[in-house]
Amino acid sequence: MSNGSKIGMRWLSPLNRRRIENFKANGRGHASFRILLALLIVSFFAEFIANDRPILLSYQDDLYYPVLFDYPETEFGGDFETPTDYRDPFVVGLVEERGWMVWPLVRFSYDTINFNLTVPAPSPPTSENWLGTDGQGRDVFARVFYGFRLSLLFGLALTIVSSVVGVAAGAVQGYFGGWLDLILQRVIEIWNGLPQLFILIIVSSFVVPGFWTLLIILLLFSWTALVAVVRAEFLRARNFDYVRAAKALGMGDAKIMLRHVLPNAMVATITFLPFVLSGSVVALTSLDFLGLGLPPGSPSLGEVLRQGKENLQAPWLGLTAFFTLAGMLTLLVFIGEAVRDAFDPRRSGS
Repeated sequence: MSNGSKIGMRWLSPLNRRRIENFKANGRGHASFRILLALLIVSFFAEFIANDRPILLSYQDDLYYPVLFDYPETEFGGDFETPTDYRDPFVVGLVEERGWMVWPLVRFSYDTINFNLTVPAPSPPTSENWLGTDGQGRDVFARVFYGFRLSLLFGLALTIVSSVVGVAAGAVQGYFGGWLDLILQRVIEIWNGLPQLFILIIVSSFVVPGFWTLLIILLLFSWTALVAVVRAEFLRARNFDYVRAAKALGMGDAKIMLRHVLPNAMVATITFLPFVLSGSVVALTSLDFLGLGLPPGSPSLGEVLRQGKENLQAPWLGLTAFFTLAGMLTLLVFIGEAVRDAFDPRRSGS
């Protein structure tokens, strides 16, 4: 452990230090967390790794940053005021005549169509298209790279928002109990019994699908995942002596729930979060596979998977989507196991 890590650990309570040590003791989960975090950080720079625009451009001794800003074609001696197509041989000739360009590692964005294919799309992997192209001639590597980032960020957003709503609902049920708990339990049972897929189909028929639209729609059904766990913890803890003492001292219910009961309930909640995240990623992928998810053209792992189903003669499409999803979900499951070990009170740590 580095000196910086040791100094940071000193600011933690003994209990949290033990939990971190238990998490690290699970080598498979700790390694999975590092790999997933590294992939997520790298994906934040996807525009600098896979793009159809140069990262840096020099023209007549002036520097331009096409990856960040739009420039008209006339800026480089072209004829039109439209945004520059840097893959156009005419534009490339104009720029290289009086300057130079620094390209990303992959010269395709998620929506870039390769018009220079030597075989009909979908084309097999080549040195130009590392994982081949899909049925529309778009680079599969770029779509998977951008789709990984989008899927993980969508899953994180859905997990956080649904967890907040679910924890709040479970806390109210468990702390107050009685008729309120009974009524809310029946409401949740009815809500869980609704045909989610049919509702999504109906909603998508008159609402334009998008990132935030899907987030709201899936939130309507995903918030119930943690209610039972939090409710059970609040039902157990509301009769503890320190809770009764706080009530006797006149502390309000909201403060008791937040300061005294919620920290204990969060232990069980946190252990479920990686698995809730996995379910969120799978939900988005499933909707995209069925054509009910993100708008057409969006970087979607489910759309790549659907293209693999529709183009069985191009096995690289299905295999790429399968291994990407399998790898991502495997990492999340391993992280979930490590988090569960970290919060297991039976483990003494080292």
